[in-house]
Amino acid sequence: MINEIYMQRALELAILGNGYANPNPMVGCVVVHNGQIIGEGWHRQHGGPHAEVNAIAAVQDKSLLPESKVYVTLEPCSHFGKTPPCADLLIKYGVKDVIICNTDPNPLVAGRGIKKLQDAGAIVKTGVLEQQGLELNKRFFLFHTQKRPFILLKWAETTDGFVAGPACEQVQISGPLAQRLVHKWRTEEQAIMVGTRTAQFDNPRLTTRHWSGKNPLRIVIDRQLQLLTNLHLFDKSQPTVVYNYKKQEEQENLYFVRLQENEPLLPQILQDLYQRNVLSVLVEGGPFLLNSFIEAGLWDEAMVFKSITNALGQGIEAPVMKGGTLTQTQQLGSDVLFHYQNKS
Repeated sequence: MINEIYMQRALELAILGNGYANPNPMVGCVVVHNGQIIGEGWHRQHGGPHAEVNAIAAVQDKSLLPESKVYVTLEPCSHFGKTPPCADLLIKYGVKDVIICNTDPNPLVAGRGIKKLQDAGAIVKTGVLEQQGLELNKRFFLFHTQKRPFILLKWAETTDGFVAGPACEQVQISGPLAQRLVHKWRTEEQAIMVGTRTAQFDNPRLTTRHWSGKNPLRIVIDRQLQLLTNLHLFDKSQPTVVYNYKKQEEQENLYFVRLQENEPLLPQILQDLYQRNVLSVLVEGGPFLLNSFIEAGLWDEAMVFKSITNALGQGIEAPVMKGGTLTQTQQLGSDVLFHYQNKS
């Protein structure tokens, strides 16, 4: 169980990069010498040093590295990207024992890091706490295996099943705890998406005002470019992509992407986001857009807040969950959070 104990620590470190490492994976690294941790690190932000670099830098006596074990949650990279290959760094310091949680699905790595280490004489063990690692980086693994972003659906509905008033007017459904949690999710997902009606009637900012962290890429679907340009989404304060059928144009922080009318909408959007290296999207509405993802089966998880106290009697009906498996429920003040997974 010794390997599992140190790998668990590496996984705990990795999650500290949540919301900052993307589109890179979250990675943690622990250096152990004679049963003592002498160095730790994680991938703090995209473009910055990788976990192995930070862990090696934390080792005060580098002469101990050839006799140390290095635990890392993902196969060390073998290519030059924004930083040099981590496999080369471990080889440089003479590391001979490397324990890995998951191999890297990225075609640029995909076993090459392991082979490079083995060719240099290192003993490499893989698959330690593999399932925990797959869960931690499920967005990264899905992105590289299915060639699309991870899709997280979210909505709030009244106790009688409505999401808005009869004329699409915005109503406050969920309580303050739910609102803060949603803003936390926004810092953790790379992009956030709404449809035309939500943009028009709610005029959302889609930022992280109630939680500390970076704002996601904003995405709005406006097929006929009918939305007014004075909406918050067009204020150019944050990078925003507008999917439409009319024009292809780039402005400051505002990107209009023209799609083909005679082809299915969602696959085109997901393909474009894949090309933009967007690992995950939080879809916040409205019900037409959410139902479109559900009907197409193009979703991975859904978070549904149901109010215990608020009822409308009439209005815009909430999306209908199909094909999802309820995996967890949680009460948050006056709301109950239902967590679904699409396991098909």
